[in-house]
Amino acid sequence: MTLTALATLGLILLGFGAGALGAMVGVGGGIIVVPTLVLVFHVGIKTAIATSLVAVVATSTAAGSVYVGRGLTNMRLAMTLEMFTTVGGIVGGFVAVWVAPSVLAAMFGVIMGVTATLLLRANDPLPRAAGSSVGPAVLGAEHPRRLAGSYYDAHAGEVIEYQAVRLPLGAAVSAAAGVISGLLGVGGGFLKVPAMALGMNVPIKVAAATSNFMIGVTAIASLFIYLERGFVSPLLAAPVALGVSAGALVGTRLAARVSGRLLRRVLSVIVIAVGIEMMLRAAGITLVP
Repeated sequence: MTLTALATLGLILLGFGAGALGAMVGVGGGIIVVPTLVLVFHVGIKTAIATSLVAVVATSTAAGSVYVGRGLTNMRLAMTLEMFTTVGGIVGGFVAVWVAPSVLAAMFGVIMGVTATLLLRANDPLPRAAGSSVGPAVLGAEHPRRLAGSYYDAHAGEVIEYQAVRLPLGAAVSAAAGVISGLLGVGGGFLKVPAMALGMNVPIKVAAATSNFMIGVTAIASLFIYLERGFVSPLLAAPVALGVSAGALVGTRLAARVSGRLLRRVLSVIVIAVGIEMMLRAAGITLVP
């Protein structure tokens, strides 16, 4: 397989955009990388999924470290949920290599619709005063022996406290997200973020930061299976990962300044449009040549 200079530049730009969006909303960028590789670059869907998993690892590494440094990531919550999602990722990776490409495309289209719905419904809990323990100088903190914490929201100019609830629900969704990540190479953040925000009462920015920390581990669990099956193409993965790493660093800077509601709406429109195209492609109807 050979790539022209223009195609390589296109892959880098694809990675940059996916990394920036993924870092801001905690979805890993796979929902952008996979359909773009299939629809625009005419890459086989299993190779696209493998490339996306590499991109998810790059996003998690670049963005996750920044969010941990800012105190937005809840490490206790991340490690608790990661136990379930890693097992799911391994299962999904084994199943995916035996599933027909048309079935994977149809599944991806359905998942895109679910993603858009969950992103539009996600809301932050109301801010509560956190005393003097957290502020602009101390960006975030976790509460000992509890899945709780607090952080300073620069966009709102307020300190927000939160307490994660309904852990069994989060664990179940995380396991399902791991399976889907292994199947479709999307990192699983599109389910984890809404699950934490809607079902566990975690603020969207904390949910995104925590998801960014988790998705890399999930992706690696599945990536080894795709690598062993020969679906990983270094010529595709390298420029995408390069762009994703740069985009993720930019996305972490923008996340503090952009309204979460506006970002979710814009991403939802993109997701819906791509999901429709993937469903049509699965049915043998191609709108994008």
